[in-house]
Formats: sequence, structure tokens, C-alpha cells
Amino acid sequence: MKKTDTDLIIIGAGIMGLMTAYYARRYTKRILILEKREVGNREAASFSLTRSIRSDYLDPLYARLAKESLKLWREIERKSARQLIIPAGCLNIAQKEVTPNLSQTYAAKCLVTLQKLNFLAQNLSKRELAARFPQFQADVGVLDTEGGVADVQAITKTMARFITTNQTLLQENVEISSIRKAGNLSVVTTNNGVYQAKHLIITAGLWTNEVLERIQNCGVRFSVRPDRPRECKYVIPPKNLERNFYPDRFPVFAYLDVGIYGHPILPGKTPGVKIGFYRPPEVKEGANEKINSIADFVRFCLPALANAPIVDVRSADQCSYDMTPGNDFIVGVLPDVANIYVATGWNGTGYKFAPLIGKILTELVIQEKTQYDLARFDPRRFVSAAHKQPL
Repeated sequence: MKKTDTDLIIIGAGIMGLMTAYYARRYTKRILILEKREVGNREAASFSLTRSIRSDYLDPLYARLAKESLKLWREIERKSARQLIIPAGCLNIAQKEVTPNLSQTYAAKCLVTLQKLNFLAQNLSKRELAARFPQFQADVGVLDTEGGVADVQAITKTMARFITTNQTLLQENVEISSIRKAGNLSVVTTNNGVYQAKHLIITAGLWTNEVLERIQNCGVRFSVRPDRPRECKYVIPPKNLERNFYPDRFPVFAYLDVGIYGHPILPGKTPGVKIGFYRPPEVKEGANEKINSIADFVRFCLPALANAPIVDVRSADQCSYDMTPGNDFIVGVLPDVANIYVATGWNGTGYKFAPLIGKILTELVIQEKTQYDLARFDPRRFVSAAHKQPL
């Protein structure tokens, strides 16, 4: 079968694959993107309506990377001449009745990190919080003032438009039967044809190990498992109060000590305040006596919506997580396989970092190095020297 030559093959057209193509197109003349389903399909982590954009991580490394990624988001937004990230701020709250030791809550700890990094953040007392965001009932609030909410559908359309050129080919509904090395080339055999390129990047999310199984003489597999929130709901305020939950009055919010996060209403796009409830694996069942559901959170912390209808999120805006042990990303060269790079394991937080990951993968391909320290993300941490199997 005749082989089609290209410069770079990207497997996976979620947000990471699209961002990689976006940055790589500046340096390579021919890019081929292969997608197992369709762009924006509901099985992918990037199938959604909204995502949080924030830098308020406890870990300084992730906080810095998120901040830099936000700058790249803004650059893309300016080039698109379309609003992609809606300013709203990101508010971390804590309530003494729910988590009595306020100094040990996520809100208090993230404030310490943000202040050490000299990031813009506001520490709101109970009184200040009530004046600024009366929708909430909490004792403390820490506002990442540069946070916001991503309009995912606008972003997906914008990225597809950016990369749809004569130099970039996107193929959907592609089944890969084999990947083999031929000298310094990677040869990818699919149901649509055979393609070869010097560089191959795998951004296939939860399907990454499935792709690795297709690579001849590749024994590497990653310990990545699927996960998702226990609940994902829209809380729908009455029409006369809806305006109070738009992004100019209501922030992205989180109470991560109990596994709650949420987004404001995007007028004309989302029907209500989106709230997700996720119980992290390290938090024991029943550890919190107050909040064990979205309805509990609304009752304790969001009294302005106490009597509002709560409906399941359907058909869109679900969340899909690809979780790793230790919760660090996987980004780098595939062990023992030249010119193949891999990026996965976003632990439910990857969308914020997508432009930066795309830029990093492009640097690795073009320069074979990057300015960023990827030691914690090294794929080799999953490989035993003896068996090349997940540790």
C-alpha cells in the first residue's frame, strides 16, 4: 500500500491535539491529525460547554504553569477576535460549619501560594465576601482575580478554523491498526491509509494505552485510569434573579475541601449555574458530615439558589478525567521509541494548560528540548527497568 508522507502526525484531536497542531503549524509544512471519533465528541474530555480557567493551585509549579498558559489563551483570543475566556474570577470558599479549621482549607492554603508567587489575589473576609458576592454564605473567600470560564464550543470552533489550512489535514473516525518504525520514520497504518512522518505525537487521553498497543516493540503502558464527578448538575435560578449569576456578578467557584466546583451562567449557552461534585480518592467516604451532594452544598453555601430547580447535566458539559498516580501530568518522549512523544494524564485539570502543553510539545518536536522543566512529568517514571510495565 502506498504511503503518504507528512512532517508530523498527531493522534488525538481533543484540545491538546488541536493546540499542538496550532503551534506546530508555524514550523512544519504538513501536519496530519488522526481522531478516533469526531472533534468535540462526548466521549472526549474536551466535549463540554464550559471549563474553569484558574491559577489558584496549591502546588507552585502548577500555579506558575497555569498562569503562563492563561497568557497564551489570551494571545489566541486576540488573534481570533472572539471572546474565548470570559472574565469572572475564581473564588475559593470555606465555611466554618463545614470545615471548622479554616486555616487548613484549600482557600487558605492557595492564598499562601498565590501571595508567594505575587499573583493577583484578594482575601475576602466574611463581611467583604457578603458584600461582593452575596449569593454565597461562607466565612472566607480567596479570589483569583484573573480566573474565568472557558467557552469550550467557541474555542473548539476557533481552533478548528485556525488549523484548517492546506498544510494541516484532520481525519475523523480513524482506526489505527499498527504503528512501526522504519528508520527515523513512524509509519501509521489506518483504515484510511498509511502515513509516515519523522515525528509522532500521541494526545489520545484515556485511549493512550490503546494507541501504545499498536506500536510494534513498545512494551510501555501508563497507569492512567478514568474517573468523573459523582454529580454534575445545573441549578436554575428564577428568571428575575438569573442576571445575578452571570460572569460579571458571579465567579467560577470552588470548595475543593469537599469536592465542589462550579461555573456562572453563560447567557444563551448554559441554562443555569453548573455545579460538579467530585470526591477525590484521598478523601474517605463520609469524611465530611455536612456536604455529600450538590444539594447539600447549595443548602449550606449557596442559599440564593436554595429553592431553585436542580437538573442533571445531559448531552454536554460532562467531565471525563484521566487520572495518574500522584496526580502529575505525563509529558515527554515515549521511552525507548525515538521521535514519538506522548501527553496525557491531566487529572481533570488539563484544559487550563492546553496552550502551554501544545507549545511544549512543539518545542520538543522542533528543538528536541523545551525551556520548561518536565522532570515531574517524565513518562519514564511509569516504567520498570526490567519489564517496561507500569509501576
